[in-house]
Amino acid sequence: MRIGELAKRSGVTVKAVRYYESLGLIRPDRLSNGYRDYREEDMRAVIEIRELAVAGITARQAISFLNCLSLGHEHGDDCASSLVAYRDAISEIDRAIESLRAKRYELVQRLDQSASRTFTKESTMADLNTLPEGLPIPVDDGAADHLPGVSMPALTLQASDGDRVNLGELGAGRTVIYLYPLTGRPGADLPDGWESIPGARGCTSEACDFRDHFDDLRSAGVSAVYGLSSQNVGYQAEVTERLRLPFAMLSDERFQVADVLDLPTFDAPGQGRLYSRLTLIVSDGQIEHAFYPIFPPNAHAQQVLAWLHEHP
Repeated sequence: MRIGELAKRSGVTVKAVRYYESLGLIRPDRLSNGYRDYREEDMRAVIEIRELAVAGITARQAISFLNCLSLGHEHGDDCASSLVAYRDAISEIDRAIESLRAKRYELVQRLDQSASRTFTKESTMADLNTLPEGLPIPVDDGAADHLPGVSMPALTLQASDGDRVNLGELGAGRTVIYLYPLTGRPGADLPDGWESIPGARGCTSEACDFRDHFDDLRSAGVSAVYGLSSQNVGYQAEVTERLRLPFAMLSDERFQVADVLDLPTFDAPGQGRLYSRLTLIVSDGQIEHAFYPIFPPNAHAQQVLAWLHEHP
């Protein structure tokens, strides 16, 4: 067959066929008029190279598989040499992944350092009247109805101030634990479509509201306030320092609290599982009240304060 027919039947371009020939992977016969004459064996080799490329095996690495076919085997990876080629390709990909991880880590560090230098104030987020208009309002789906009266689990979480907090031993008095999806950082984009997710937007402004009403909450009988999310403790420590929060954040990266208490969560593009916004009032080791859903988040501390005044 001619080169055009071979390319069409094999699902590759003519340029690709010529490249494979330049590597010596296929060796067509020459007709008396100088035209290349490709055989069925050449087409089988081209198809093998194409399929291997999808799996991450380059054309230059395909020689072991083509040799295996030329020996009469039904599959190009029926030979031991092909298995070695698989392992070599996997090792090469592993090295590339590690290299990309290192580069990503370096970029994240540079982004954080740059953001901390450039965006020294959280003026937009700290203004409790700046949530965008038209945000979708979350609806009560009953996912927190079972919580009042439930005992807090004896789970110990790392806090942003370096302490470890046992949720089953919060002590006397009322403790406010507000759960949130994630807080953003200056200069860093939030997940795609974040504002279209009901109840997702507003974590920073919610934290600022609890900050600004912290003394009022203490005066209303609250012994401690904690924020809780699945973000790591380093991330939370940065937020606590930047926003000058007078309380600590708790990190639950493995969603232990959610799984034990059957708390509502959701999936966000590029982020995976996140906590839904919810606040627990804990008294004497039991959940006394659960706020859910929460809207608007930038005034939620005031909602908690009003409830405390109504339930002294």
